[in-house]
Amino acid sequence: MKRHIIDGIVEGSIAEELEIEAGDVLISINDKEIQDIFDYQYLAEDEYLDILIEKKNGEEWLLEVEKDPDEDLGLIFGESLMDQYRNCHNKCVFCFIDQNPPGMRETIYFKDDDTRLSFLQGNYVSLTNLKEDDIKRIIEYKLAPINISVHTTNPELRCKMLNNRFAGRVLKYMDMLYEADIPMNAQIVLCKNMNDGKELERTLGDLIKYAPALKSVTIVPVGLTKHREGLCELESFNKEDAVKLINLVKKYQDIAMEKLGCHFVHASDEWYINAGIEIPNDEVYDGFNQLENGVGMVRLMHSEIDRTIGEYLEEHNNELYMEKKTITCVCGMLVKDYMQKAVDKLKRVAPNVTFNVYPIRNDFFGEKITVTGLLTGGDIVAQIKDKELGDAVFLPCNCLKADEDIFLDDMTLNEFQNALQVPVIIVQSSGMDFLDSLIEMER
Repeated sequence: MKRHIIDGIVEGSIAEELEIEAGDVLISINDKEIQDIFDYQYLAEDEYLDILIEKKNGEEWLLEVEKDPDEDLGLIFGESLMDQYRNCHNKCVFCFIDQNPPGMRETIYFKDDDTRLSFLQGNYVSLTNLKEDDIKRIIEYKLAPINISVHTTNPELRCKMLNNRFAGRVLKYMDMLYEADIPMNAQIVLCKNMNDGKELERTLGDLIKYAPALKSVTIVPVGLTKHREGLCELESFNKEDAVKLINLVKKYQDIAMEKLGCHFVHASDEWYINAGIEIPNDEVYDGFNQLENGVGMVRLMHSEIDRTIGEYLEEHNNELYMEKKTITCVCGMLVKDYMQKAVDKLKRVAPNVTFNVYPIRNDFFGEKITVTGLLTGGDIVAQIKDKELGDAVFLPCNCLKADEDIFLDDMTLNEFQNALQVPVIIVQSSGMDFLDSLIEMER
């Protein structure tokens, strides 16, 4: 039976009242084994619990608990999953991790495909490391939403793209989730001359049948670094390809609006920028539920800037008073024009501020990688250290690891700031945070 070491106890909790301590071991709840965090949360919701604990001295305590259904026990575990992460069983032809250069930290090369992280962190998963019992557990526990990397609904093509002979077979799990009305989102990484064209039309036609349980489908272009030695040959999409893709997305958005009342299918911002087509208005993004996939991020930033500026001017009836300042903004090559437009808008409320927008070429991964979130500290420092930086550098938060102040190339934020010799201010990818950061500088 699986055992879980308790790392800590919440003060004032049921666990503290029961004299459970850090270092004790949770063995079972209601005589049921606990595989991971989802078993624990599901079982702990009951009003009447029999909790089997092994104390540090080896004694076993069977504790009877009566509580409210939503009352937490107050147990803290070291691993967020209460289990090891499941690694990926695929070798996708488009895998970005396979395109990383050597010499990076070990965690960069770990390929996770753990479905539990889809519920906890919003990760996209392929379903290939699941069994039918896992799907039944998702349905029983009503875990949602589940984000699925579909790529294609052609079973043979999916096996080829994922290099996994089971990759086509597990698409049946979507049927089970649909029948149980479990909310889903889908992602398609598009590869030229592989799952585009007629194959993409087939996939979109198949996926729309899963609505409304399937809430949205996002199409993102394959990312190709310069480190592809020995990997499958893939081509980049050009402007003409991007225009065709957007037209196809528009076709299926029109179908979805008629059938579902929402747009359903979305192209990531990259497609519009590379096609030279204006990014759609807010309403096209159905609530911006796929921002992490780069869908509508630019539009939302500009809409928030417009709204924030309007609210500020209405409330204060004047411009933001600031002494003359120069702010440096860095971004990926993809969004340089949109970033310039954004700071031009900010000058409406901060006319004394000069903004330097420096788009950064990605030398680390190669010039085909143009998004801001894949910039490294080394590339940014090398390209702006001899430029006019002014009073501060505004650094987008997605350049750093989510839970640590470190860039993809292992440069720390302290090293970055020391190299530039100016204050570095981390800004969220929202338009509101730009203005808030400016105001904060005056305090």
